[in-house]
Amino acid sequence: MPKVTEEHRVARRQQIVDAARTCVGEQGFHKTTMADVIRESGLSAGAVYGYFKGKDEIVAAIADDALSSVDLLFQEMLAAEGPLTPAAALRKTLDFVVSLAERHGTDVTRIGVQAWAEALHNEVIFATASAKYRMLRGHFVDVVRRAQADGTIAADANPEYVGQVMFGLIPGFILQRLILGDVTPESYSSGLAALLDKP
Repeated sequence: MPKVTEEHRVARRQQIVDAARTCVGEQGFHKTTMADVIRESGLSAGAVYGYFKGKDEIVAAIADDALSSVDLLFQEMLAAEGPLTPAAALRKTLDFVVSLAERHGTDVTRIGVQAWAEALHNEVIFATASAKYRMLRGHFVDVVRRAQADGTIAADANPEYVGQVMFGLIPGFILQRLILGDVTPESYSSGLAALLDKP
């Protein structure tokens, strides 16, 4: 029997995650069943269950994929030369969230909102979400510290507190974009700039 390569395993796992993303995006978390995911993936039940024990693990994997790509965005931002203001970092993050939402034909931010609600009483999803959100909030803290070093934020500001507020702006943007439909990275960034403008 030929040996299964790591590339093959990664591709199969991604095939299942993509199928689940489509199903959850179309039907919602609670209506989607493992049978739906198996059918959409085109794989056998044994193949799917060989990678994931159940739907919770697959939804956690969807969240992990999306949040890992945001992690890479921050790594690139923080590695770049020159000043990086919190406002610029927030705008780049919002632009990326919109591009991520439109990338696969299924708005992954819809799945994200469902995962937030599910995480409150689902240990598998909670574990993934809390670890990734803590990491992403930490990136905002890093942005604040860099801005303090550049002199664009007061040196006596608490980076942890500012990072908490900046991170909190992202779910607000996502919810308004999904429910109200009239918010864009441009409008949100402009509103924030006006709010922070000192008289």
